[in-house]
This record gives sequence, structure tokens and C-alpha cells, in this order.
Amino acid sequence: MLLDDIIGFLGEDEFKEFAYPYLKELYDTDDSIKLFHNDADCTMSVKYYPELGINLYNPGIQMSLTELRAATGDEMAILGNIPPRDVFAAGSADDVSTTVKALKAEAAGFDRMVFSCGGGMPPAVSTENIQAFIDALK
Repeated sequence: MLLDDIIGFLGEDEFKEFAYPYLKELYDTDDSIKLFHNDADCTMSVKYYPELGINLYNPGIQMSLTELRAATGDEMAILGNIPPRDVFAAGSADDVSTTVKALKAEAAGFDRMVFSCGGGMPPAVSTENIQAFIDALK
């Protein structure tokens, strides 16, 4: 597992020169799960993640699930991408439920989806919002 948001601040050419070779080395392992977390904007780099060996990606919310799947050719499992601050922390239980149900609909037929926050669980999320998340997944 590697967490690196800096990559999200690079353009594509800089990513290919300064990050790609090192990520390739880091992910060149026989591990069955190779998780990468980058909740900064990955638009310029995400298409390279599968060829790096990344097979589970925890993105931010800059790209929809449909856009992530198109960019990566459906070659990675996705861990996310419910908006952590605006939905989980600041939204109502209804907001959480509506967002989760919309993501479930978008993920229909995609069996490599792990529903979670885009990036990570923010502090002070209410118990009601966590329960709404769980209930919407059932």
C-alpha cells in the first residue's frame, strides 16, 4: 500500500519522468493486492496505474467511477469514491443514502468496487451518516 497525493499535482509528462519509474519499481511485486491511494486529481496519471501493477485504487472525487473505469480499461478495483467532506461529514443521512445509491447504480455490473470514501473517512462523521451508508449498500 502506498499513499502519495503529490502525484496528483504533476502533469502527465512530469508524472512519466519523475513518478512512473519509481512506482513501477515499487509495484513490481508478487503481492496479490497492490493498493495505491491518491485522492488528489489523478486525471493525467490514472491511465498508467494498471501497467504499473496497481490493482486497487483509492481515488479522490475528481473523476467519476465511469471516467475512472474508462481511463483504466476496467483493469483495477476501485476503493471509493463517496465525497468525504461534503457528503459524509457535512451532508445529511439522506445525502449519504442518495449518493451511495447513485454510485451503486453507476457501478452496476462492475464487480471490483469497494464502496468507501474517496480518499478516506473524515473526522466527526455522524453515526447516522455511517448507518445511512451501510443501509444504502444493503
